[in-house]
Amino acid sequence: MGGHRISPPTDHHRPIRLAPTDLLIRACGFLRADEEATVKRAEEVMEILEAYDLTGSLRGAAELVGCDHKTVAHYVEERKRTGGEWHRARRVRPRVDEFAAKIDEWVDRSRGKVRADRVHERLVAMGYRGSERTTRRAVSEAKRAFRREHGRRTRPWIPEPGLWMQWDYADGPEIAGRTTSLFCAWLAWSRYRIVVPLLDRTLASVVMALDRSCGASAAHRPTR
Repeated sequence: MGGHRISPPTDHHRPIRLAPTDLLIRACGFLRADEEATVKRAEEVMEILEAYDLTGSLRGAAELVGCDHKTVAHYVEERKRTGGEWHRARRVRPRVDEFAAKIDEWVDRSRGKVRADRVHERLVAMGYRGSERTTRRAVSEAKRAFRREHGRRTRPWIPEPGLWMQWDYADGPEIAGRTTSLFCAWLAWSRYRIVVPLLDRTLASVVMALDRSCGASAAHRPTR
């Protein structure tokens, strides 16, 4: 006696029994080939294509890099379609450029002290739909611009020729069992160094060495 097979009524309160394969997929977090393709980084794609060029087989390349052979086939076809260049589609992010003027205003009013999380809360209230990470980048850039304009500025010290003299000490030879010192002086932009031996580093010895250094500098000063 013929007839149509009628499915039993569905009990929505009864838990759904999944096949062992589905359970394994959900437990391990495996993705289908089209879903897996969207999470591959550029470095991983290059490794997949390199493995395929090395083995010449979809399954061999998949086993080598540790992915599904359908994923390898996807990127191989993508490379053929684009003529050897693979461009990953980037997700369009909400831009913060239209709120840049407001961010600069808050940074200027707070003298660079405003917090990025407070800025993000205000931007969201104004209709911004971007992430807090993007806001932090914009606030950091605005603070750097504020510090460049209003912060402390340091310039290198460039001495004028013959205007500044520096000196230092070095260990000299032992004379009659006594340790001596070498007074080393030089003028800015000068090719000459003045070395005066001293028995000690007292004030009287330093003044004597400075007097001899000034006399030697005057003697080597070029005449006009």
